[in-house]
Amino acid sequence: MQRLIQGLHHFQNAVFGSQRELFERLAKGQAPETLFITCSDSRIDPNLLTQTVPGELFIMRNAGNLVPPYGASQGGEAATIEFAVAGLGVKEIVVCGHSHCGAMKGLLDPPPAKDFPALTQWLGHAESTRRVVRDKYADREGASLINITIQENVLAQLENLRTHPVVASGLAQSKLKLHGWVYKIETGEVFGYDPESGQFRLLTEQPSHRTDRERQFEPLDV
Repeated sequence: MQRLIQGLHHFQNAVFGSQRELFERLAKGQAPETLFITCSDSRIDPNLLTQTVPGELFIMRNAGNLVPPYGASQGGEAATIEFAVAGLGVKEIVVCGHSHCGAMKGLLDPPPAKDFPALTQWLGHAESTRRVVRDKYADREGASLINITIQENVLAQLENLRTHPVVASGLAQSKLKLHGWVYKIETGEVFGYDPESGQFRLLTEQPSHRTDRERQFEPLDV
């Protein structure tokens, strides 16, 4: 806790003053253009990763960067998505997974339900991910299987997003775009899903024009 308090003092004494105009403007309201959905993992910092300042990202975090299908959960995810799209008018939604995701490891090798009942129930929202990985990648194991699961899960959550009425409406009117990302912690690289090739590719690379939609996801294997 002392570390956090020291950080507060540094923020108030060294940071806030130099950005006072920004915070005074933010006090009047927010107008983010992106809803950023990512994992609760402490190693992920959306603003650091995207080099954005307060007010630019509307952030939703939970274990495994999951988006329950509309009506499937009593949690706050649906309300957050609805407010971001219908209330704030975001134009982009990013679902960002990451390497070494503990939630995805738990999806493949579940912890005892008696010890983690809430987590077990929550990971049920990634059941489609588990089944796709089980049925399609039976030949994979270890780190390769985890990486495949992380990527398939991002795509599954994008599909779940489309079940939310405000998202479906935004997409139908071409007012909203969805993006699937995976952040590789150990290298700082971010991979974006390229529908043309059916793979995740470095966002710094030019989009591929291949028509092969088979998902191989080799770029992330470690």
